[in-house]
Amino acid sequence: MEDVMEQQNVSLGEDRESDIVTESAAVVHAEPHQDGDAPPKVDAKVEVLHEKVTKQIIKEGHGEKPSKYSTCFVHYRAWTESTQHKFEDTWQEQRPIELVLGKEKKEMEGIGIGVSNMKSGERSLLRVGWELGYGKEGSFSFPNVPPMADIIYEIELIGYDETKEGKPRSDMTVEERISSADRRRMDGNALFKEEKLEEAMQQYEMAIAYMGDDFMFQLFGKYRDMALAVKNPCHLNMAACFIKLEQYEDAIMQCSIVLAEDESNVKALYRRGKARAELGQTEAAREDLLKARKYAPDDKAIAKELRFLADQEKAVYQKQKEMYKGMLGPRPEPKPKGTNWLALFWQWLISLFCRLFKLKTQKSD
Repeated sequence: MEDVMEQQNVSLGEDRESDIVTESAAVVHAEPHQDGDAPPKVDAKVEVLHEKVTKQIIKEGHGEKPSKYSTCFVHYRAWTESTQHKFEDTWQEQRPIELVLGKEKKEMEGIGIGVSNMKSGERSLLRVGWELGYGKEGSFSFPNVPPMADIIYEIELIGYDETKEGKPRSDMTVEERISSADRRRMDGNALFKEEKLEEAMQQYEMAIAYMGDDFMFQLFGKYRDMALAVKNPCHLNMAACFIKLEQYEDAIMQCSIVLAEDESNVKALYRRGKARAELGQTEAAREDLLKARKYAPDDKAIAKELRFLADQEKAVYQKQKEMYKGMLGPRPEPKPKGTNWLALFWQWLISLFCRLFKLKTQKSD
């Protein structure tokens, strides 16, 4: 099993030998989120949640639905229904949204109704009337939403905290936020060990949500170190999952976040190098792996990956060599020239004429 604690002093060799292996791994974010500009087409049954809110399930969730005052963490994309213009995308921004059910901002009322009828891990398509969105006047700042615009949301409930008081992150002390994130990390680790990867990924993502950029920018000294000790392992474990799922771009992104804080993080370099190698980004992969070897020269997993990269390059070179050889074909052999008897006869005749002419000239002299 993956070393979920992600301690820097643990050998990558041990880590590699214990990568996550589970038959149910394909359900973890199995469908990559659509990156197109248009809302996804969904054939599922339409559920009427409110006079102005309908829902269609894209991916089923699990467990119970959140209750009032639960602190929910969501990702979503939003389009105006009339123009199909996408005006917000938290997946692209890597910025989950937090909302406390029953205490949403006015423009989030429709989302609140939708989320209160979803399960953890569920992804759905919501259609929200303008009355429960940005209203009659719309929004002319960020996001830019025209007046009286009905909205389509592709939304995923990452997970939620059941709290009676509905205390948002902004009202927590630094210690409370780090502690809540660490609890999520440990819950993720426990699920990781049970090979419940979908639930584990959700816990890690919620832990990361507690450690958002707005929060991290305010930290320094021991508090920043404490926060990174929770945040970075979550990114690294998510990268390991993405590699297993062959979602290499996502794995690279998670590792790059860690390396922005800790450029010598061996596991981040190793996993990013591995993901880049799988995408055929040979030079970038070699650079990451060589850096990782610099910081962990005796690590067997890094050495093995570098050998694999070298063998892969050799195989590609040999394949290209054979391909070009087949295209150009073998070098043509020179054909033996046939004897031209007519030319030989004329050469003999001219030679004889020259000899006779020479003899005649000598007699005249």
